Amino acid sequence: MEKDLLKSRQHYEVLDGLRGIAALSIVVFHLYEFMVPDYTKSPIGHGYLAVDFFFCLSGFVIGYAYDERAPQLGLKTFFRNRLIRLHPMVILGSVLGLLGYLLDPYIGAASIAEAGYFKIVLAFVCSLLVLPFPWLPGRGSGLFPYNTPVWSLLMEYIINIFYALVLLRTPKRWLLVMLGVSAVWIALVARHRGWIITGWDGPTFTDGFARVFFSFLAGLTVYRFNLIIRNRINFLLLGAALIGVFMFPHFNNDWITEMVLVMLVFPFLLALGAGTTATGWVRSFCVFTGRLSYPLYMTHIWMVWLFGNYLTARKPDPAEMYLVATGVTAAAILLGYVSLRFYDEPVRKWLTARTRVVAQPERESAATAG
Repeated sequence: MEKDLLKSRQHYEVLDGLRGIAALSIVVFHLYEFMVPDYTKSPIGHGYLAVDFFFCLSGFVIGYAYDERAPQLGLKTFFRNRLIRLHPMVILGSVLGLLGYLLDPYIGAASIAEAGYFKIVLAFVCSLLVLPFPWLPGRGSGLFPYNTPVWSLLMEYIINIFYALVLLRTPKRWLLVMLGVSAVWIALVARHRGWIITGWDGPTFTDGFARVFFSFLAGLTVYRFNLIIRNRINFLLLGAALIGVFMFPHFNNDWITEMVLVMLVFPFLLALGAGTTATGWVRSFCVFTGRLSYPLYMTHIWMVWLFGNYLTARKPDPAEMYLVATGVTAAAILLGYVSLRFYDEPVRKWLTARTRVVAQPERESAATAG
């Protein structure tokens, strides 16, 4: 009965497509961090805001998928569903990250020797358990040195716990109060830092809570207050608008611009995306990139670190640099697809069958690193 009900519910393919575009943008942004370290000169200088868009999507999708049925499922099943949806790729990303760190020919034996095998193993165990370990050399104090994007998965887990324990029972008026408080919180963080490419490393760890709480609550508000804007806008236009946000010129201390983008533009794009549909090849593209987004997000960063260390060691000319970057992008997409097709989906299907968990109705957002 419930399986038939889930099949009959609407699936937001356009939101899948927007999530896919955001995941691809993250890959490009991370590569440009090494190619053009000055964000004010990067052609995708606000690419790190994709993580805030992911959190906003997650709030909408979780509300849509679980607001009505979570009380019947119970906390144990809810958390089990979430672990099955998210954690297999955490494990694979950690393994790939460890191998990338140990086998990187450009990182240098000095960094590995400085780290020592105790830190190397401990960082791996922490990555598997989604526990921060920002003390591995050569990774910029990243909370998760083998797979930097896992910082946003930690935030996703935390907000999922808060959703199950608090937000499920929160009346709409108090949801608005929480949204207002979180808006002040993230604005204060942004003003203090001058921007919000924060939360992913040791020194800014607590900033991540402000980012996830505001954007998740914004997405949940769009769902619960039915702020969906019915329209016939083509997905390609919405996708272009989202890319435009990521490519919007970055300036030093432009935190006010970022607050406008995160607080107003992203919820608005979410409301538009949920209110339109896609057909034909556009729909197929949306569905495919939506499926690809999370595996791509969770498996690409070791290649980016390898690319960055290659740039430092080899100092190639611009033509070679862009050629290699194009190859890394293609390889990351291919690896993401292989991970999806032969690991993520089969493992989740097996785990779901083994534990008799109700099938997931959502394809979750790849909550990503900035």
